[in-house]
Amino acid sequence: MSLAIPKHLENAPILYLDGVSVSFDGFKALNNLSLCIEPGEMRAIIGPNGAGKTTMMDVITGKTRPDTGTVLFNHKELNELDLTQYDEAEVANLGVGRKFQKPSVIETLTVFENLELAQKGGRGVWQALMHTLTNEKKQKIQNTLELIALQDKAQDLAANLSHGQKQWLEIGMLISQEPELLLIDEPAAGMTDEETMKTAELFKTLAKNHSLVVVEHDMDFIAALDCKVTVLNEGSVLAEGSLASVQKNQQVIDVYLGR
Repeated sequence: MSLAIPKHLENAPILYLDGVSVSFDGFKALNNLSLCIEPGEMRAIIGPNGAGKTTMMDVITGKTRPDTGTVLFNHKELNELDLTQYDEAEVANLGVGRKFQKPSVIETLTVFENLELAQKGGRGVWQALMHTLTNEKKQKIQNTLELIALQDKAQDLAANLSHGQKQWLEIGMLISQEPELLLIDEPAAGMTDEETMKTAELFKTLAKNHSLVVVEHDMDFIAALDCKVTVLNEGSVLAEGSLASVQKNQQVIDVYLGR
């Protein structure tokens, strides 16, 4: 099932949420949430704990069905899709990739093997590792290794990587699935200052070929992303704009930044 994106939106956004509400035992995790992400846009999402950030990502990825509202994904080939009609696996296959806060790489495999396993159209672990890679796929993995700055760690076990490097590896695994939209949850958590800034540069590079929605608390990291910021509070949008503008917003200061 697909829905038409409203005509007042001249260029179809890649992600369009309108009037999305979700309740859990009487608590409104999302309250008439509306959000619009343009193709090729990187958007930072901030807000206090309980603001609805995780529930929003759960709704987009098919993990949680909203009580009301519209969630449209503008797939480059399939056009506008109503994501509420698909489950998690289907949404992932449609081109929406999600990275959780804790990295979930396979530590007993090498960096290269993790990326090999993550290739789009991949098989089970054993079949994937026993399968002979084509030169095209080898080159694709090499390109990903260079993108995530792990080319010198290709044959190292993932268990031996630093926390930040594991995060980069998982991002590399995610983009190996060729998603159009990336949802990334608190990537800078637990990173060193150097890793945090390298991650910001990586995201800027990814934004050349993907749309990104980044949930984060680290204001230095968000400043380095240099992108539009959406502030959530009590399940809806409180403010939106540049980081500098939302930092001056008195309501944002009262509910989040001033704490």
